[in-house]
Amino acid sequence: MGKRKKDSGGGGGANWMDTYGDLVTLLLCFFVLLYSISTVDQAKWVQIVKSFNPDAREISQIAADPNVDGVEEIPGGLDNNLQKIDEFDELYDSLKEAVEQAGLDGEVELFKGDGYTFITFRDNVFFDGDSSIIKSGGAKILKQFSSIIAAVSTSVKEIQVLGHTTQADPNEVNEPVGDRVLSAERAARVAAFIQTRSKVPPEHIVSIGYGQFRPIAPFDTEENRSKNRRVELLITKSDSVEQSLEQYYEDMGR
Repeated sequence: MGKRKKDSGGGGGANWMDTYGDLVTLLLCFFVLLYSISTVDQAKWVQIVKSFNPDAREISQIAADPNVDGVEEIPGGLDNNLQKIDEFDELYDSLKEAVEQAGLDGEVELFKGDGYTFITFRDNVFFDGDSSIIKSGGAKILKQFSSIIAAVSTSVKEIQVLGHTTQADPNEVNEPVGDRVLSAERAARVAAFIQTRSKVPPEHIVSIGYGQFRPIAPFDTEENRSKNRRVELLITKSDSVEQSLEQYYEDMGR
């Protein structure tokens, strides 16, 4: 029997291997993608599901079902966590409404960020001149704010009260002791006021005095210097990620 002649046809015999290699690569990418999403962040998962279905009961069945791969039961109960998310989201709106009703739009600035609410009070809202005694008008608005915070106290991670002064002379730094003490006393008095009325645990309320060293405006004019005299409230949500003060300022465009 004669030997079978080898196929001398040309050059496409290996093309199928290129296609096969591409297919294997695509399958590998697909399985890597599946693995990368196999663990789901609980809070984000809840918010995603909620955006598609506002019914909290159905969300509970979908997002907390232990039979769903990669989704574990949320500590404390899903319904409770959903309530905290709703409460904290409503905090900003309630505070904004209080500011508008009090006619303090020009004196109180509010900013809503991812997991926090930042409030800036100009110095004349709470205090006179170089005083650290809260004025009656300031106590009234602070009492209203404390009541609003009390309604969502279980969703609050921390309240930071930040006291700031300004450089009185554009060409000379303030006397250190008086500068630091005044800002610290103002922050402490506001923190103590909130502590007695907000239901937030005392260990979650912090007061800090920065003196003149966290300005938001230059010291060149009286108008700019007055912007630096302020008390700030940083209210963070219970599951939020902490940032530095500079990062919060950057978020607000300062």
